Amino acid sequence: MRFKLILAVVDERRSRDLIKAAREAGATGSTVITGARGEGCNRSFGIFGLEISDVRDAILFLVEEHRARRILETLARVGEFDDTPGTGIAVQLNVEDALGVRHQMQALTDELKRTI
Repeated sequence: MRFKLILAVVDERRSRDLIKAAREAGATGSTVITGARGEGCNRSFGIFGLEISDVRDAILFLVEEHRARRILETLARVGEFDDTPGTGIAVQLNVEDALGVRHQMQALTDELKRTI
């Protein structure tokens, strides 16, 4: 079984909705790293000229390869990544190897058997 890692960096207020949408699209779990910082093309400055960087969450999804694109597109649609600047980004990366996912592999295999 082959896996992809989807990494989404999003406004922390949107994390819960994005995780829910990813689950509905086929993700079986997620890891959230809170307190990330980020900026886009245009930097924001506040009082006294201090730079403002929004607090972000980095959300990681280890997903079965055939589900990855659907989950990625769902994140982009629900998160409005292409429609509203500054809402977030998502990328998918190839996973060469993964440990600790035996239970996930069994659940996916069982699900595949039921659909055939």
